[in-house]
Amino acid sequence: MLFSQLQFWVFFAGVFALYAVLPHRAQNRMLLVASYIFYGAWDWRFLGLIAFSTLVDYLVGARMGAENDPRRRKLLLSVSLLTNLGLLGVFKYLGFFVDSFVALSNAVGLPADPVVLGIVLPVGISFYTFQTLSYTIDIYRRDLKPCRDFLDFALFVAFFPQLVAGPIERARNLLPEIAQPRQLHWDAIGRGAVLCLVGLIKKIVIADAISPGVDAVYGNPNATGAEIIVATWLFAIQIYCDFSGYTDIARGVAKMLGFGLMRNFAQPYFATNPQEFWHRWHISLSTWLRDYLYISLGGNRGGRWHTYRNLMLTMVLGGFWHGAAWNFVLWGFYQGMLLSLHRALTGRRKGSKEGRRHGLGELLLRIATVALFFQVVCYGWLLFRAQSFEQIVTFTGRILTLNPADFGALAMPSVPVPALAGMLALLAWDLGTEARGNVRFYATWPLPFRAALYAVAIYLLAFGATTTPSAFIYFQF
Repeated sequence: MLFSQLQFWVFFAGVFALYAVLPHRAQNRMLLVASYIFYGAWDWRFLGLIAFSTLVDYLVGARMGAENDPRRRKLLLSVSLLTNLGLLGVFKYLGFFVDSFVALSNAVGLPADPVVLGIVLPVGISFYTFQTLSYTIDIYRRDLKPCRDFLDFALFVAFFPQLVAGPIERARNLLPEIAQPRQLHWDAIGRGAVLCLVGLIKKIVIADAISPGVDAVYGNPNATGAEIIVATWLFAIQIYCDFSGYTDIARGVAKMLGFGLMRNFAQPYFATNPQEFWHRWHISLSTWLRDYLYISLGGNRGGRWHTYRNLMLTMVLGGFWHGAAWNFVLWGFYQGMLLSLHRALTGRRKGSKEGRRHGLGELLLRIATVALFFQVVCYGWLLFRAQSFEQIVTFTGRILTLNPADFGALAMPSVPVPALAGMLALLAWDLGTEARGNVRFYATWPLPFRAALYAVAIYLLAFGATTTPSAFIYFQF
């Protein structure tokens, strides 16, 4: 079930109707069943996989919480790590490593036949694996006490709004909301509905509409430098609208049920440097990598070169988390280089400048810096979107030898007018959020202005939605 399909909203209407009349404990049990139905709709065979991972981490967490021997606690943590990372490795990366080994063997003159494994990637496995790992690691660090109710813990792992593509929630945040009674409030329902509306506009008015133009260029071996640049700009918008749109809908659905999921995006393309970008983009992943990988590697405690090494390892592994392909590794390496270079030049600085007021001169400088850094980010998206290393080399060469006249003869599908209108509306929305430092910047507007805002959004969704919605990009991760 896609959030952008009517089938999901019929499903959610049924869930919400039951939720509204059930007491707290029954709500949790019903949500767990609904979450498994939601996940089973993708492929019922993987229900056993998520149930097995849930059971292992519940038992490990419970035993670790009662254990004081450091060696046994470390052994228990190893069970969780090996189980979760082992499942992730087999289902997501085994085929990649086999194919890479075969290619390397053939390259050095040792012929090897390719092995076709036929392993299907379970949707959302990267997200719920990191979510359960944070639970056991927090217990090991004594930052969290184990959950005593197995079914509550199972709901934490499988909670359907954020199961498939995040945000990656921490147990210390979500488990207390599951354990405590929740009340339905019209204000929260309204706020959740607005989030869902914005997310749907991002997804089916903007992202799905500009996808054909991006696919046409990245599928064209003869694309010009100008077409590559425009397609990469469009892909930057597509992946932002696609992924942040999913997060908005997930947060909106959860909010209507009384849950507060973390914010995952904070106007990332308003960033002026790589550190600020990662304070704004995929926040649940970047903070997870910081807390459980970068800090575990030593963070910035071992001197300058150790810090650079830890940054590089964190971002390369973060890139590899996105997919079993060398272009994701290269994208992670690129992000690590940007962060290391920025740190070498400027040291540590606070990341996000959301809500900060600027004088005119500073504002103009910031706009120019944002525009320049956006091009740096977009080259990273070229690495991310490319279909092969050869395409990266070819496309990079064509950008470097760009003929400006080619911008006047673009041979690629044009962006539909509703999508252009949606992009302008989204820019205004993000500017309002950025200026006020509050995603509900519109809440204090007079009722007629808020009504007009909602009417415009509903009109965009009703008349601008594409007729062929596609799966969210991050479902493949």
